[in-house]
Amino acid sequence: MKKILIIDALNMFFRCYARDPSVNIQGNPAGGCIGFLKSLQKAIRLTTPDDVVIVWDGGGGSRKRRQINENYKAGRKVVHLPKDMGYNFSHEQEMDNKIWQQTRLLEYLEHLPICQFMFEDVEADDIISAIVQSKAISDHHKIIFSNDKDFMQLCNDKTILCRPAKDPWEILNTKRIVQEFGIHPKNMALARAIVGDPSDNLPGIEGIGFGRVASFFPFLSEEREYDAAELFKASEEKLLNKNSKYLQALLQNKEIVLENYKIMQLYQPSVSYQRKQIVDNCLTNREKHFNNTGLRLMLSEDGFLSLSWDVLEQTMRRIISE
Repeated sequence: MKKILIIDALNMFFRCYARDPSVNIQGNPAGGCIGFLKSLQKAIRLTTPDDVVIVWDGGGGSRKRRQINENYKAGRKVVHLPKDMGYNFSHEQEMDNKIWQQTRLLEYLEHLPICQFMFEDVEADDIISAIVQSKAISDHHKIIFSNDKDFMQLCNDKTILCRPAKDPWEILNTKRIVQEFGIHPKNMALARAIVGDPSDNLPGIEGIGFGRVASFFPFLSEEREYDAAELFKASEEKLLNKNSKYLQALLQNKEIVLENYKIMQLYQPSVSYQRKQIVDNCLTNREKHFNNTGLRLMLSEDGFLSLSWDVLEQTMRRIISE
C-alpha cells in the first residue's frame, strides 16, 4: 500500500526558523529555509513515502473562521530568529529576512516532483483534511507531519499524525489517541471545543481539560461520532445525581463549545469543490519533474551543497519513476 507524506509547511518552517542557526554564503540567516529541507529529508528517510505533499496556509488565513470569531488567532506569538545568532535586527529587517527565507524555500521546492498547495483565505488544516479524505487516494496510507494537535481528529486506520517537536518524534494513531486521551479521533474536535485552544485564542470551559472530559463523558472514546446536543444532555443527566461546578459551567457556556466546534472541526473542511478537484488532480494526474541540477545550483549559491542530500535526491528520483 502506498504512503503519502503530508507536510504542514508553515508549522515546519517556523520550527526551523526559530531553532536552526544556519546562515547562507552571504552571512544572512537561512535556518528556516535550509532547516526545512533538512527536516524534509529526515522525514522522508524515516517514513519512506511514495509521494510528498506540502501544504501552506493561504494569504489571510481562514476567512470562514474569522467570520465566526473575529478574535481567532489574534495576538498569536511572533516567531523570532534564534537568540544565540547574535543578530540585532529591527522588526522590519527580521520580517524582510523571514519573507526572503520563505520565498527562497518555495523556489527550492519548485525543483522537486511533489505536490504543493496554497489557496487564498484557506488554512493548511482544511487542505490537509481534504487530502486525507480524498477518494483519489482512499487506499493510501497518509502520514501528517505537524505538531498541531488539531490533526488528531483526522487519524484513522490509514492516517497517522507525526509530531516532530518531541524527541523521539511522537507518532499518534487512533489506538494511541484513545489510550492517551480517552477520546476517539471522531470525537476529538468536540473534546477540544470544551477544552479550548489558547494558541488560537479560543478559550474553553475553565477548569476542564482532556482528563475531565474523558471522566465526564467516557462514551467519547467510542468510534461512534457524538454531537454537542448529546454531550449537553449527558451533562444534565449527571447533574441530577451529583453536583459539579464544571458541568454547570459547561451548560452555562454552551455557545462557547458550539462556536469552538465550528472553528476547530476538520471533518468538513472549508475547501470549495473546485479546489478539491485541483487537489485530486495533483495527487493522481500531475506530471512529475525533478530538476536536480537546479536544486544543486541553488544549494551551491547559498553555500549548502556540501551537506549530504542523498536521501532527498534518491527519494525524488523514486517518486518520478513510479
